[in-house]
Amino acid sequence: MTTMSFSQLGVPQALVSTLSKMGIDTPFPIQIDTLPDTLSGRDVLGRGKTGSGKTLAFSIPMVARLAGELSGGKRRSGRPLGLVLAPTRELATQITNVMKPLAEAMGLRVTTIFGGVSQNRQVQALRDGVDIVVATPGRLEDLKNQKLLHLDAIEITVLDEADHMADLGFLPVVTKILSATPAGGQRLLFSATLDNGVNKLVDRFLQNEVMHAVDDENSPVAKMTHHVFETSGLDAKKELV
Repeated sequence: MTTMSFSQLGVPQALVSTLSKMGIDTPFPIQIDTLPDTLSGRDVLGRGKTGSGKTLAFSIPMVARLAGELSGGKRRSGRPLGLVLAPTRELATQITNVMKPLAEAMGLRVTTIFGGVSQNRQVQALRDGVDIVVATPGRLEDLKNQKLLHLDAIEITVLDEADHMADLGFLPVVTKILSATPAGGQRLLFSATLDNGVNKLVDRFLQNEVMHAVDDENSPVAKMTHHVFETSGLDAKKELV
């Protein structure tokens, strides 16, 4: 059986080269399944557990589309173009570490927003202008309420581990956040299950979505690949989740 390459899936060459430098040359099944739809702008519901390759499955199309056919380059203070919501600061940080080299290769800026720390650096990054924000719902809503962050320019929104967000009680805040993004934007939702209200998010916010599932809802992760990224002089093991 011949495996599809990132190039064959429509990934821009600059991103293919960056992925290769990261030691990633072969797409995971969830990437093979979803990339043709996400790169074309479709709303996608992806089901897969931690370690299935979800982070790259949404990072690649977000970076490629914002840098290409959408509004890449039209950077404005406090008005990002892409938004990724994650349930925990740890996951948000992991996502940013995977996405950042891809974004930099395409001339885009990424920042991470989460609670439990001073908001000063996060606010300054927003004021300086960023293209993509990776955030936990609580801090994002806080900055939005302070009018330091505006969601009216968002063109692509990703919900990662939506079921975990539901378990943590974030769905009301997530609903408010999604309601503040433009209705015509692309929306990608990744979750291991559709329980605890996740299906309501799908019904309300995704339009003509395509569903892709790479494993059974109750199946364990059979294989997990780890990559090491050096950040600020520290070695941190990150999962491609």
